[in-house]
Amino acid sequence: MSFGLSFDKIVVIAIVAVFLIGPDRLPAYAAQLARIVRGVMKLADGAKDRLREEMGPEYDEVDWKRLDPRQYDPRRIIREALVESDVEAPVKPKSPDDPELLAR
Repeated sequence: MSFGLSFDKIVVIAIVAVFLIGPDRLPAYAAQLARIVRGVMKLADGAKDRLREEMGPEYDEVDWKRLDPRQYDPRRIIREALVESDVEAPVKPKSPDDPELLAR
């Protein structure tokens, strides 16, 4: 899990950390960060296992990629909703001879 960080960015972060934290305290902070990351991953695995337990065999049938919120583009959703509403309810222009317009 790299969170979109390239090797160059990681090196820059490490150099900045050495200057800010200092070379004496850096190993302790690195070990603490590793413990935190392991704890979060363990928590995520536990949640996944519990979800698998509660859902039973249906868990494997779910298309998880389709439910990923990162795939949604609000602009595309709005554009599709507007196009669908235009297709579903076309507006028919009224002619000047329409009785409803003449009654007004």
